[in-house]
Amino acid sequence: MKILFIINEAPYGNEKMYNALRLAHQLNKNDPANEICVFLIADAVTAALDGQETPNGYYNVGRMLKLVLNHGGTVKLCGSCTQARGLSSLTLVEGCEISDMQTLAILTTESDRVLVF
Repeated sequence: MKILFIINEAPYGNEKMYNALRLAHQLNKNDPANEICVFLIADAVTAALDGQETPNGYYNVGRMLKLVLNHGGTVKLCGSCTQARGLSSLTLVEGCEISDMQTLAILTTESDRVLVF
């Protein structure tokens, strides 16, 4: 099953991204054949910045995105959202890709499930 997660929220202002990524991991664990794609849009694009340092015992969305990638999933960022926030020239978590709305539209129509957080 192709499952698309569209995440809009900043990574640390609330737990929406954390919960979305937890669900993505569980869906992959339940059935490794699931194709997981995470598309970060709006303030969520900041989650893909490399080098995040969170306090001990606190979740780290950079590591959570790496888990998605390490299990064969994809992580894409809205290009205009990335550019608007001045992130285009910064280092992203390895494997994350800057993308566009056309790709999001295609991913949406090709997915079996679309979950928006």
